[in-house]
Amino acid sequence: MTIRERLLADLTTALKTKDTARLEALRMVKAAIQKQEIEVQHQLDDAETTALLSTLIKQRREATDAFVKGGREDLAAKERAEAELLESYLPPPIGVAELDALVTSAIAETGAGSPKDIGLVMKAVMAKLAGQRVDGKAVNELVRAKLSNQPSR
Repeated sequence: MTIRERLLADLTTALKTKDTARLEALRMVKAAIQKQEIEVQHQLDDAETTALLSTLIKQRREATDAFVKGGREDLAAKERAEAELLESYLPPPIGVAELDALVTSAIAETGAGSPKDIGLVMKAVMAKLAGQRVDGKAVNELVRAKLSNQPSR
């Protein structure tokens, strides 16, 4: 069952059980998926759906921070709950050891030898991680650390 199919099945269940908070969040996700599908003119696969969900989660976290700063804890709690719900549809995050191995192999494949090659290595690593749940900032920090520790060529 694809992520999209799971979302739609859960939407139907939320509708039947009258779970309004879950229903609102899932309707928002469904609308975002449909909008994206119209833009790309094909049905989203799991990798594209995962990327969209990650974007929506990031938006919820930013909104939570804004609401907390504005003193609206009620709205911040709603945004937090939506982010947690959306995270439940994402695959588990990639492990640190697996990420380290991917970065090491990408450095070897690209022949990177200095911090100047960060962009080249990042491109290779992120291509391998397509459709997986990963923090790009953490990947960048790992690549930067590994390239800084390598002897110059």
